[in-house]
Amino acid sequence: MQVNKRLIPISILFIFGCNSAKKAPDVSDIPVEVHVERFDKAFFALDTNSVEAGLLALGHQYPYFINDFAVNILGTSPLSDTSKYAFFACRRFISSYMPVKDSLDISFTNMKNIEDGLKKGFQFIRYYFPKYNLPPKVVAYIGPFDAPGVALTRYTLAIGLQLYAGKQFPFYLSNQGQELFPLYISRRFEPPYVVPNCMKALAEDIFPDQSQGKTLIEQMIEKGKNWWLLDQLLPETADSLKTGYTQRQLSWCISNEGQIWNYFLDLNLYSLEPDLIKNYIGDAPNTQGMPDISPGNIGQWVGWQIVKKYASLHPEISPEMLMKTPDRSIFDEVKYKPK
Repeated sequence: MQVNKRLIPISILFIFGCNSAKKAPDVSDIPVEVHVERFDKAFFALDTNSVEAGLLALGHQYPYFINDFAVNILGTSPLSDTSKYAFFACRRFISSYMPVKDSLDISFTNMKNIEDGLKKGFQFIRYYFPKYNLPPKVVAYIGPFDAPGVALTRYTLAIGLQLYAGKQFPFYLSNQGQELFPLYISRRFEPPYVVPNCMKALAEDIFPDQSQGKTLIEQMIEKGKNWWLLDQLLPETADSLKTGYTQRQLSWCISNEGQIWNYFLDLNLYSLEPDLIKNYIGDAPNTQGMPDISPGNIGQWVGWQIVKKYASLHPEISPEMLMKTPDRSIFDEVKYKPK
């Protein structure tokens, strides 16, 4: 079934923050300190004529991150390797990425907005999940463009600034950049996405994805739980930053929720077929069979609506209990029938 494009208005609504009617708790008194350590600045300040001595000193300054950076981000050997390959690779990386660093210095002169946003998110984590061990360190780094924008290591929450240079950054728009990151992805490489992406990583660490091997509808709800949990951790953050949708795509989904669900009812919601499921779960420029204005990953959006409905039926449920509720139980109880 194709959604009738002529029946679907492309109206623009304004959506601010989370759509949940439940008031967020006051977490302002929960003690949390967040300081983003500028490993990126210290690394690029190294003298390339004596990079070995500089890296060893940097290792004493950042013992909890230096080898994660060298091995897992730059893809070199540990600094302790007698082959000295790490020193050569770091010298080469500094030289080739210095222009990137110079551009990022303009966007990230200080990290106060990020620190404030992370502090509030960390406070909500402490409120809802007091036994969860928050990362003891938050570190900013600049890595190769194929390195992650957010990484959780044993000791750090690491932020890869190279993926937040702004959607007009020349590399993103180059042929090589577009091969790595098509426009529907690179348009999100903006500083306001840093905090939501960090909180997504932490939420997924608290509740690792359990969708593998599940039916289409169960995966939709499982993924929808993730966005619902993000609502609890970032109640004042715009939905566009949490979902990665444009405001226009969000407005289209809200205006056409009933028709989107009717489209899914014509599918086999209990299918286990990966080729079917991937059409509706996962990043894409739009959804096959729907208008071009539709976002990709629309299955997660539908699952999110179902989970929000379930939460409204159980206003006292804790995030931990909701996240542990079986997907099928949520679906069966909600009896989702949007207009």
